[in-house]
Amino acid sequence: MGILNKISNVIRKKQTVSRVELVSDMGNGYFYFDKKIYHSDIVRSCIRPDAKAAGKAVAKHIRRYNGELSINPDPYMRFLLEDPNPYMSGQQMQEKVSNIYQLNGNAYILILRDENGLPYEMYPIVSTTVKCFFDKNGMLFYEFYLKNGKKLECSSDDIIHLKNDYYDDDIFGESPIKTILPLMEVVQTTDQGIVKAVKNSAVIQWLFKFTRTLKPEDIKKNTKAIVDSYMNVDSETVGAMGVDNTVDEARQVESKDYVPNAALVDRTHDRIITFFNTNKKIISSSYTEDEWNAYYEAKTEPYLLQCKNEYTRKLFTRKERSFGNEIIFQTANLAYATLSTKLAFVALVDRGAMLPNEWRETLGLGPIEGGDKPIRRLDTGVVGDGNGKE
Repeated sequence: MGILNKISNVIRKKQTVSRVELVSDMGNGYFYFDKKIYHSDIVRSCIRPDAKAAGKAVAKHIRRYNGELSINPDPYMRFLLEDPNPYMSGQQMQEKVSNIYQLNGNAYILILRDENGLPYEMYPIVSTTVKCFFDKNGMLFYEFYLKNGKKLECSSDDIIHLKNDYYDDDIFGESPIKTILPLMEVVQTTDQGIVKAVKNSAVIQWLFKFTRTLKPEDIKKNTKAIVDSYMNVDSETVGAMGVDNTVDEARQVESKDYVPNAALVDRTHDRIITFFNTNKKIISSSYTEDEWNAYYEAKTEPYLLQCKNEYTRKLFTRKERSFGNEIIFQTANLAYATLSTKLAFVALVDRGAMLPNEWRETLGLGPIEGGDKPIRRLDTGVVGDGNGKE
């Protein structure tokens, strides 16, 4: 892997304290229940809306200092957020990390730093197993076992660790595997039952009763002759059969196959969808404005808030954070609003609470010259500035 050529393994005296196995896709695409839950169409449809929403969030470097606000003041940080590594954009990395986060309960991003300690590349880590340990100085380290069999060790200072269902372990979030696996086994069993029933329903089974006693090989020969002559779709006499006195009876035998109850299948699907904190309207993109906002606030916003906090903690030192440096993830959540709601936000534009270009973006329009400056109606002047007195 290219990532291993850019870093050196850190060797420390260590004591293992925790270990977690991750979901990794190492199969050939066929879906078995050996933790490859990403192969499931149900699971993938559940996590896709949240991953796409996280990918559309724009990461920005904000600096608030001495009453002034600067957006992306340092070019190196802006480029890091837009192009975290040569293989993916910021949007692609955020989608990938979101998928890993939802499937494993943990997601890891490796930070590479230059000789001055400034971050210049970030990589999402896809591994099969992760261990953590403390060195003799109490520093936390992570040990990743990658899919190619190699091992990667690095300090927690260079790892952005996102956690879901953070409960029992001090370091790791809780994996969803133990919870989701029984439900996925039910889905697999019912799907196999449906496939088998469909296949068998296309097979017409017949019983031929011969009047004479025949040898086993003669029975097979005569049966094959009847099938080839009258049951082959390419035969001239398909659909009609004529027999002599050697055949006493030709009777169709119906096969009864178990077809899973549709209500049972739907109930299992609903449990899986609910587990991932979503619903069928979100999955099928048939939601209303209020339904999307409810989903966003319950699912996507907490994840982006965690990203904001962890990116800020790991990309900036304490001193840099004391000067108001932070990373935010700005979302165009108004893009899902109705046209009447978007038009109502014009009241925020002429009061300086929203930039004209920000409002135009919600309408799907391009920016205009001067649209990045706040405007204000004359009858809404700032208190005490001469236009209005306290």
